Amino acid sequence: MSLSRLNFLPTCFSSTDLFFPKQLPQQQKYHLHALETSKSNCQASAGNNKAVMELPTERRSAHFKPNIWTHQFMQTLTSDYQGQVYLKKADVLKDKVRHLLDDMSWNKKEGLAFLELIDDIQRLGLGYNFEKEIRRVLSFLLESNLKIENTLHATALSFRLYRQHGFQVSQDVFNGFMDPQGNFMEHLSQDVKGMLSLFEASYLGVPGENILDEAKAFAHKHLSHAKGNTDTEHSQLVNRYASDLPLHYNIIRLQARWYIDVYSRRKNGNPTLLELAKLDFNIVQATYQNDLIEMSRWWENLGLMKELLFTRDRLVESFIWAVGMADEPQYTYCRQGITKIIILITTIDDVYDVYSTYDEAKLFTEAVERWDVSAVDQLPEYMKLCFFALYNTINEFAYDVLKTQGLNVLPYLKKKWANQCKSYLVESKWFHTGYKPTLDEYLENAWVSITGPMINLHAYVFMTPNITKEALDYLDSSPDLIYWSSMILRLTDDLATSKDEMERGDVPKSIQCYMNHEGVIEEVAREHIRHLADEAWKKVNAELWIDSPLPEAFIREVVNFIRTGEIFYDYGDAHGIPEVQSKDRVFSLIIDAIPIP
Repeated sequence: MSLSRLNFLPTCFSSTDLFFPKQLPQQQKYHLHALETSKSNCQASAGNNKAVMELPTERRSAHFKPNIWTHQFMQTLTSDYQGQVYLKKADVLKDKVRHLLDDMSWNKKEGLAFLELIDDIQRLGLGYNFEKEIRRVLSFLLESNLKIENTLHATALSFRLYRQHGFQVSQDVFNGFMDPQGNFMEHLSQDVKGMLSLFEASYLGVPGENILDEAKAFAHKHLSHAKGNTDTEHSQLVNRYASDLPLHYNIIRLQARWYIDVYSRRKNGNPTLLELAKLDFNIVQATYQNDLIEMSRWWENLGLMKELLFTRDRLVESFIWAVGMADEPQYTYCRQGITKIIILITTIDDVYDVYSTYDEAKLFTEAVERWDVSAVDQLPEYMKLCFFALYNTINEFAYDVLKTQGLNVLPYLKKKWANQCKSYLVESKWFHTGYKPTLDEYLENAWVSITGPMINLHAYVFMTPNITKEALDYLDSSPDLIYWSSMILRLTDDLATSKDEMERGDVPKSIQCYMNHEGVIEEVAREHIRHLADEAWKKVNAELWIDSPLPEAFIREVVNFIRTGEIFYDYGDAHGIPEVQSKDRVFSLIIDAIPIP
């Protein structure tokens, strides 16, 4: 079944491009109970007599779990790893690691050692510190045609690292490990280290690469058997394979937190690299804490959660999304911007999905399309709060760019928000009319409603020091990179959340659409949707080789956007229904420092 592209028609806006803030009106609190009723007034005129009928408005209930991270708790976050002392110590250690990259001998044996060092640096979360050095080493190894050990581990590791850094190496490098029938040789299954490397490499495939499909199936089969039956050196990696996402689907800081512990147990580990990894993690974590403290103050002052009690209060979860997307310490403004966008869209999503009637949803969509404060007069009181919060926040972002770069990005931002709300309105109409879309119909709208085009445009604005009109226009056209990354997030979201959303009365998701129109059971539908997501990943991988006006840092952010979604929806709905797994991630990434003797 094909995944057809959706291109929204251009939206007309008013000429009002205001940047000044508006005061949020003081309103009553809006609670939500199952089948809560509010009053709608209908006037019937008969001559000079007017009768007013009060009709009940039925409201759905989502029974969202309360927020577990209080503002008071977040204001107590503190770290011992702030200040110039630790930064200077880290700089000394970085120089020593650069020396390792510069001074190793260029021979056959050391070529593999270089690759393993680079792999360790990246897995430990240090890659952003050595981007130039890593690319120089990889370029030398590839351009010099220097042969590295002809083992499965060395071949798969080099393949993965080259592709991760944009080098177009062929899948044919694995031909030497296959029999005449095109299958991987069975004796390779005894090479656990090689199998782990092959497994990770197989996720860097692009459409049509059948050898990598075979590699993934072969590695998966034999690593499943190896769990609990391997030596101590590789047991942690094998067990991690069995319970977690592949490297290519994982976010950097979460992977680093785990790998630091693995590396500390390695007998031949480099103590300088380990010390730097621990110190860097704690320093960056201190930056995250400061970012989150500021975001908690902003959210508390905005006051939406004090009024709209029916929505999900998920500030910390929104911040984890931002960390996953823009993990490097210099991106504080980007992380804070993404956090604001995600918590606002979470609130507005709940307005459409849970509280509003269809007519109210239409009014809100029209107000966002117009982007005019006069449109607020037509909104119910609770929607006025949402509109002003959105209007002020986005205008402030646009003002920041106008002030620092002299470019008006507001038309691009508000258009994405209009498209976002229109996609929500489509789903609202489906729900209120009981319409069951086909899978293609659903996906044509759902790749937008999942927020990928909107969030990534804002991320580009937040993280790019030299924004260009060419790049803005390119993003406005919804290029394949944005389309397929959004599609992946939609499919992984559905796999994790559709059961809960259907139970509370939502529109059919991709799984139900496929079941309804293909007449299959849920297990078959889930396998199909996961297959679509894996195929979409291949398309994203291919897009990473294509020239575009987008900066490399932003392209990495788009991939990190998908990875963060994989993390959030790996064990259920970690955004909407935070459980033990998501709590542990918050403690690992934000709260608990790594002990350093």
